[in-house]
Amino acid sequence: MNSSHSPQSRRTFLKTSALAATAFTLPRFSIGQAGGSANGKINVACIGIANRGWAAVGEMMKDPRVNIVALCDPDQVHVKATYKRGADLKKNSQLTCADLSSVPLFEDYREMFAKMSDKIDAVTVSTPDHHHFPAAMMAIQRGKHVYVEKPLTHTVGEARALRDAAKKKGIISQMGNQGRATEGIRLMREWVTAGAIGDVREVQAWSPTFNDHYFQRPASLPLPVQTPPSTLNWDLWLGPADVRPYHESIAPVRWRGWWNFGNGMLGDWACHTLDAPFWALDLGAPTSVDVEVGSVHPEIVPEWAELTYKFPARGQRPPVTLKWLEGERKKPSAPRGWEDDAKKTGFPARGMIMFGSQHTLIAPGGRPDSPRLLPNATWEEFKKNRPPATIPRVIGGPMKEWLDAIAKTGPMPGSNFEYSVPLSEMVLLGVLAMRTGKRIEWDAKAGRVTNDPSLNALVAIKARAGWKV
Repeated sequence: MNSSHSPQSRRTFLKTSALAATAFTLPRFSIGQAGGSANGKINVACIGIANRGWAAVGEMMKDPRVNIVALCDPDQVHVKATYKRGADLKKNSQLTCADLSSVPLFEDYREMFAKMSDKIDAVTVSTPDHHHFPAAMMAIQRGKHVYVEKPLTHTVGEARALRDAAKKKGIISQMGNQGRATEGIRLMREWVTAGAIGDVREVQAWSPTFNDHYFQRPASLPLPVQTPPSTLNWDLWLGPADVRPYHESIAPVRWRGWWNFGNGMLGDWACHTLDAPFWALDLGAPTSVDVEVGSVHPEIVPEWAELTYKFPARGQRPPVTLKWLEGERKKPSAPRGWEDDAKKTGFPARGMIMFGSQHTLIAPGGRPDSPRLLPNATWEEFKKNRPPATIPRVIGGPMKEWLDAIAKTGPMPGSNFEYSVPLSEMVLLGVLAMRTGKRIEWDAKAGRVTNDPSLNALVAIKARAGWKV
């Protein structure tokens, strides 16, 4: 690949490889050893610096323990916006880190690792879904701690491979499903564990489809060929995916509804919305996933879908049926007791309900932020004597939780890969059912679909030449 590019003032600077190899010699932070460098800083590289990527960059800038030592993005529009936001943040805040303008910039994270691996301690990955696995795996193989946005990977096979590699290397991992660090998800687990809502045999979760900002359903396929903008390295944006012509309906922001790059609304939100029942009920892997979809297409997501997951009994806990309802045609009926709130707020566009043998628990919204019982009279009485807090709380959010663990000032992050890989696997099996329109019967021990072996090609790791890890 060509050398990294940046705004013109920095392009010449980075073209000189000898300078790039020597000018950025930064203090080394020993993996798992706080204060291993002269100034005790954690040297972080950020891959993908727009949207959620900016959230990572901004948080790294604010943390006095961090040096941002490299940035990577193939889209110069993203780069320009991030530098502007970084300059504004620096100007308006009392920050201890260096200006972003002094940080090496790359288009290709393979080149970044080749040139700067010995200067990096930890990596954030905030790319489109299809880049999550190769970027994270390259970091882990080099012994770097990783923070990867949800969904963790594009396939189940990729997720399992990351977990195995992270365990082998002993690195600190975290998936960026922010709800896992909230008060609400801890309350739900505490209430369920204490038996406050009784046995749960049924869970429902629901979501709208994408709005036009994130995905526009094409009038016809294949898409017409367009010339990529000069600010975007299209081949690098494709990365491990098969080569195809550029079209503005895919990049830079509408890739989530395209199966080759994203995982649909289910992949985008279920790691938030289904995280609470997955943790509170210790669901583990489903045995099967049934599906109804509005349409099946090899390239794009359906207009609506209904997934039915089946989970076996776990010890004394009964089997669970979990439904995911997506789109205008698949909205759930308001549960009994909701009428108390309906006149105030209306039924939420996203949410999750656990139906217990004693009470019904609802968490309105996509993240597990504000759980309560239904109806209101039950909720008001419950609040007077609810179960005690037994789970440690996270202060500062998931990125700080990750950095605390790296610096050995906090425990292992809650969404480390030992936890987030099984959660992601549940979500990605639903994506597989939605993508193919087929029932999935799953052998979790073997990591294989048993009723239709042809589907295992979509479980496996796949990448084009030059991107295989």
